[in-house]
Amino acid sequence: MFVLNRGDRGVANYRDIFGASKARELGLTLEDLDKMADELSLKEFDDMLRERVKQVVVPLPEFVKQMDEAEVEWGIITVGGNEEIITSENNDRTAEIVSQFPDRFIGQVVASPLEGMKGVRKLERGVKELGLKSFLASPYHYGIRLNDKKFYPLYAKAVELGVPVFSYCTMNYRTDRPMDIGRPLYMDEVAMDFPEMTIFAGWGGGGGWPWVPEMIEVARRHRNVYINTSAHRPKYLATPVSGWEMLMQFGNNLLQNQYVFGSAWSSFSSTPKGALKNVVEEMKALPLKEETKEKWLYQNAARIFNKTIGAAL
Repeated sequence: MFVLNRGDRGVANYRDIFGASKARELGLTLEDLDKMADELSLKEFDDMLRERVKQVVVPLPEFVKQMDEAEVEWGIITVGGNEEIITSENNDRTAEIVSQFPDRFIGQVVASPLEGMKGVRKLERGVKELGLKSFLASPYHYGIRLNDKKFYPLYAKAVELGVPVFSYCTMNYRTDRPMDIGRPLYMDEVAMDFPEMTIFAGWGGGGGWPWVPEMIEVARRHRNVYINTSAHRPKYLATPVSGWEMLMQFGNNLLQNQYVFGSAWSSFSSTPKGALKNVVEEMKALPLKEETKEKWLYQNAARIFNKTIGAAL
């Protein structure tokens, strides 16, 4: 995405925003990667990247140990991402990982609203046969807004199956999508039409930024809407003039029961070592009441997923 598609429109624009930092994590510069992409065959370039990645990632069992170090009891997992999520079914791989660590991961179903009833059947299979317990509805990936009626059969099935829905709810850097495709305003209509559905304004969420006041109002109107700021460094939430001031104010009081922590640490770091723990520590350092932190970091999510509520993170 950051190299081979340089100069393209759409998702390739993320290269300009994040390309340099991603290259540094591999011990290279973006210019190095560009040169290699020009000089190597596609297979040679892919093999080189895979070898580089092996040096910075850790095996899944080791990552679970890092979860222990960060005091993270469990988390949501989805296999696949970027453009792959539109065309590939990764639910079986997600279920495989969950089966290895059933107490540590909750699996998320990927099913496309563009596939009509085929997508609905994928969602049902993911929940009933594979044991996955949430559904990802992503305007970002499918190019349609959250209130597009193509999503509605999947929402109805999610309600029937009793699984929560996660949505992309923030701006994006793609130049082939409207910037507001993940705007919180569109969630309002969905919450009106599906009051029984648990909706997470998350998965790359950013608290609805830059429409944070709008996100707050949607959550105030609908008690089945939950906010998270995954994929953003928590330390910036309390930075003056960052745009998150209202989230901090309402999240510490009136909406303290409607905020759920999610890190999505891989959005700002490709290297698992220490990344998750850093995000948790930044959350703990936010200027919030201690009882609010317990709800944000653990209790609200435990209640939704019927997990045993133990000590907060």
